[in-house]
Amino acid sequence: MRPLATLFALLFAGPLWADACDQLPKPSVTVKRLAEQITVNTQYGYRELTHLGSALAQPGKQVLGLTRGKASSQFSTSISRHVDDSGRWECASPQITVSFGFSPMTVYIAKEFAEGSCAFNEIYQHELRHVKTYQAHLVSIEDELAATLSRRFATGSPWRGPIGQARTQLERELNERWLPYIQREIKRVDADQALIDSPEEYARVASSCNGEISRQTR
Repeated sequence: MRPLATLFALLFAGPLWADACDQLPKPSVTVKRLAEQITVNTQYGYRELTHLGSALAQPGKQVLGLTRGKASSQFSTSISRHVDDSGRWECASPQITVSFGFSPMTVYIAKEFAEGSCAFNEIYQHELRHVKTYQAHLVSIEDELAATLSRRFATGSPWRGPIGQARTQLERELNERWLPYIQREIKRVDADQALIDSPEEYARVASSCNGEISRQTR
């Protein structure tokens, strides 16, 4: 009778293994925008800001204000899994959360312009256009990031393979492929930011407030 018992064990091993895996939650991807508070910095003079912003500034133009947002992205993962009786194989279901945005986000206003003055407010309003461009860009890429990552990871059923392999492969792929991809998507905002700092806009800000800005930077 022992061969018959062995046959029954083999017949039921597959379905029982499959049923246990099916009890796991489905793989999922959640994408979140970072809600970063804006910091205003007035410690630097316009000469220092001109040096800091030289890569983006129009040639020969003084930088009176500067907005900097550091592209940031990170993954957090949790994996639900079931290990078969042999201890060699597992089915695993990853739940991935992606956080992305600009952190920190800092608006610099040259210290020559007192807070509350016409010049300060004019420069600050210009820099807020940069802030809003950063924020709008994040909104514009959120759905595409979510769709792209879901196509790859939200497979509808658990992953199956040798024990421990799922976490190792997941972390490697996230770090080597998907974090660089998200960083590239975030940094595409640079082209839109450059359009704000047109020669006409430089001239408008510099000539505002009845010449106050021109006098301070002469």
